[in-house]
Amino acid sequence: MTTGSATAATRRTVRAYHEARFRGDVATAAAQIGEGFGFRSPFITSDSPTGHLDGLDGLLGIVTGVELISELYGETEATLVYDVHTVPAVGITQHTAEHFRLDSGRITSITLIFDSGPWQAIMSAAGPTNDEATTRA
Repeated sequence: MTTGSATAATRRTVRAYHEARFRGDVATAAAQIGEGFGFRSPFITSDSPTGHLDGLDGLLGIVTGVELISELYGETEATLVYDVHTVPAVGITQHTAEHFRLDSGRITSITLIFDSGPWQAIMSAAGPTNDEATTRA
């Protein structure tokens, strides 16, 4: 595979994951994930292809839109920078960066980076997750 086609494949995989996740399509998002997967964010860590997507319905229930700001792709990694807009009752526009590592065309690692401060009260009110594979940070 040439560098250009490898980068295009990375883009297809990462965009398929990103778009599926924000549609609430867990199965399609999880299908982009490969062996040895790991996820890390300010709130959770998970090694489950679907565990990190638990609670997605709750998040999507308060999201009004996602505005992609920047996409950077390489042969085995990608970074997306985007804003997550929420309903007026929540009133958060979350500036987010997400870094992906890939192996054999599948996502093996995701690091989600954002300021968790505005979400602390919301997460506290929601209580702990039921997923034993997910740990609160």
